[in-house]
Amino acid sequence: MQDASPQAPATRGQRTVINPLAKARMIDGQWLPRVIAEMNDYQFKVARIEGDFVWHQHAETDETFIVLEGELRIDLRDGALVLRAGEMAVVPKGVEHKPYAASEVKLLLIEPRGVVNTGDAQGERTAPNDVWI
Repeated sequence: MQDASPQAPATRGQRTVINPLAKARMIDGQWLPRVIAEMNDYQFKVARIEGDFVWHQHAETDETFIVLEGELRIDLRDGALVLRAGEMAVVPKGVEHKPYAASEVKLLLIEPRGVVNTGDAQGERTAPNDVWI
């Protein structure tokens, strides 16, 4: 099953109801954020994640994490944030962080269009950008 198209769907910008959890369940694979909506220059992305990510930061923007299902730990250099379903946190721009999920987490990310998921730490976990589902 193909889980995304390279461009925004025809309904982009129109009034429509979107279920982020249902969209996240459509993704085949881990650490592959997919855009489900845009508001001005911000994208709403869903992802399924499990295991350890990479230490990284976004020098130009804050990043919002909203857990839809599961439990997410966001490691920071001076501690950690633990988020459960229905909870959210904002990691300020320039703050190094590393998401971790002991078991699968489905989450919603809010960030400006064009933000690379691995920030300043390009590598094998860097996902294609601006892929819609």
